[in-house]
Formats: sequence, C-alpha cells, structure tokens
Amino acid sequence: MRVEDEREYVDYVAARLPVLRRAAYLMCGDVHRADDVVQATITTLYRKWRRARGADNLDAYVQRILVRKHLDERRLGWSRVRLLPEPPDTTAPATGDVEIREELRAALEQLPRAQRTVLVLRFACDLSVDDVAAVMRCSPSNVKSHTARGLAALRHLYDVERVSSSDSTHGRKR
Repeated sequence: MRVEDEREYVDYVAARLPVLRRAAYLMCGDVHRADDVVQATITTLYRKWRRARGADNLDAYVQRILVRKHLDERRLGWSRVRLLPEPPDTTAPATGDVEIREELRAALEQLPRAQRTVLVLRFACDLSVDDVAAVMRCSPSNVKSHTARGLAALRHLYDVERVSSSDSTHGRKR
C-alpha cells in the first residue's frame, strides 16, 4: 500500500473506531468478542482499502464488513477455547444512566439476531434504512419490518425487566 493510501486508511479507521466498537459490542454483547470482530473488520478493510475507498458510501461498506465478521464470529465461535465459564464480576454496582443502559443492552441481547443487528445499525450507527438494507443485503421494507418488530419487542422486554426489578425491590412476589 502506498504511503498516502495508508495514511488515509489510518485516519479513517481512527475516526470510525469508536463507532465500530460500539456497534460490534451491541451486536456481540461481549467487549472481547466485539474487539475481535472490529479487528477482523479493519484487517479486511486494510486488505481491500483501494477498492473500499472508491465505494459510494464507505461507512456502509465498512458496516457490511462488520456485520459479516460478526456473523462469522457467531458461526465459528463454538470452536473457541474458553478458559473461564464467566469472567469474575469485579464491577461496581450500576447506578443511574449506566443501569438503564445495562437493562437496555440485556433486553437487546434477547432479540433475534436480525432485529438486533437492524436496531444497532439504525440507531447506534445512525445508518439510514437504505444503508442498512445495503449492509444486510435485504430490502428496505425488510429493514423497516425488523425495526418495527425489534422496537416493539425491545419495549416489551424492557418494560418486563423494569416491572420485575421494581417488584423484587419492593418485596413483592409475582
């Protein structure tokens, strides 16, 4: 790769890295897997930079790579070695906005993969319906349908979690 191309690539990745990490985290639900997906994404982007930078919408092109790498990770994840069943919980108790974000993230994880991916791309990555359709290789009406169903399910799951957590804090039994 030429020096100018590499500089352009580095500038692009540096600017988009936080968005890519957030999107990957929301899709994966695990920060370490999200980092793996982002690393695979930017590696693929590096190999294809010359073609990628000529794309009509570079962000959508990169989002498509990210989604494909996430799907690959899910398909091939069964072959990974896990040293611990779960990492030890060493975080401080969540409060305020952090608690709400965690509740929403937990509800998001319960959605079907297509709905979760559409919601992440639409609202966390701020892509248009057409851009999400291009990334996911489906029709815009399919994206709208997944968005509507995903938001409805997310609202339901979030409300159920909030009601059950308030019942448990008030000593009520369901």
